[in-house]
Amino acid sequence: MVDVTQKPPLFRTAGATGFISLLPETVLLVRDNNMKKGDVLTVAEIAGIQAAKQTSTLIPLCHPLQLSSIKVKAVLTQNGVSVTSEVKCIGNTGVEMEALTAVNIALLTVYDMCKAVDKQMELGEIKLLSKTKESI
Repeated sequence: MVDVTQKPPLFRTAGATGFISLLPETVLLVRDNNMKKGDVLTVAEIAGIQAAKQTSTLIPLCHPLQLSSIKVKAVLTQNGVSVTSEVKCIGNTGVEMEALTAVNIALLTVYDMCKAVDKQMELGEIKLLSKTKESI
């Protein structure tokens, strides 16, 4: 773990995105809320929030952070689900890993909830959109 003791606390934000492709029939099931496991988009968003809060326990060298805001949005498109996240904190190190973890776990949740009906899903386009730091 990197020593961040000497770094000043700053207001930090990070945003990330990712996508999971779904078959047209799966998109319809998600849209109509007819998946056996429930509301795919809502569950994925909640999973992403939980994941951001657990990042330091999932990734060995990440610092545990006191997150002040986590937003995860899962949006159904014509060919899949797009997920975005935004994470904020005041701390000595950035929150990009939390934003990326939120997106990845939200996408994996979509995969888990749809795997019984769609064997062709693909996760991808996962990337950091933004990372900022400002004096308090």
